[in-house]
Amino acid sequence: MRRSLGAIALTISVCATSAAQTPQPFPRASQPAPAQTPAPARPAEPATPPLRQPAPAPTQAAPAPPQPAGNAQPTSTGADAAAPTAQSLGLPIYPAAQYLSTHDAGRGQKYVLFGTTASFADIVVYYRTQLKGNGDLVFREPPTHTFEVGRFREETMAFPPGVTVKDFTWGGSMGYTNPTLNGQPARFPTVIMFVPQPPAPAPAAR
Repeated sequence: MRRSLGAIALTISVCATSAAQTPQPFPRASQPAPAQTPAPARPAEPATPPLRQPAPAPTQAAPAPPQPAGNAQPTSTGADAAAPTAQSLGLPIYPAAQYLSTHDAGRGQKYVLFGTTASFADIVVYYRTQLKGNGDLVFREPPTHTFEVGRFREETMAFPPGVTVKDFTWGGSMGYTNPTLNGQPARFPTVIMFVPQPPAPAPAAR
């Protein structure tokens, strides 16, 4: 249980810094070059008088390969996608919270980020009331509180379904940067992460 809670807190931190690297599309220097097939020997040609060799054509520099993307991108953001609703998430959304982004969590799950100008303490109190439970303070520095909803099945889930609240003003930070260009507010003191229940598996055909 403790391990699964820590995984959620780590995920929201990784999302905040956008540090996930995309795979390299080109072979690295340490990888062996593909074996070259020798060309078949050409038959000997009859001797001919020596001719003056033409000047070699100027060589052109090979074009540089395209550079791989630096960071993995979220599947959608508030600037280019409709915001999820409480109905679509199956979880209550704090009033006036702004949709930030949706990310693929793996195993058919996703996690959705909302930002709010309300304080960490106020958001925790709100979800204690809405979800009828105290939840768990999984980290004191930075303050991170999680509310699990439903049962976590490690063999089929990447993250426990529920709500995680994180304080982004801890340690003097100015908050989580708004991903929407010129969006207001520029930073959010508190971020709420939702992990909905994964879709139910389709019944096996008889």
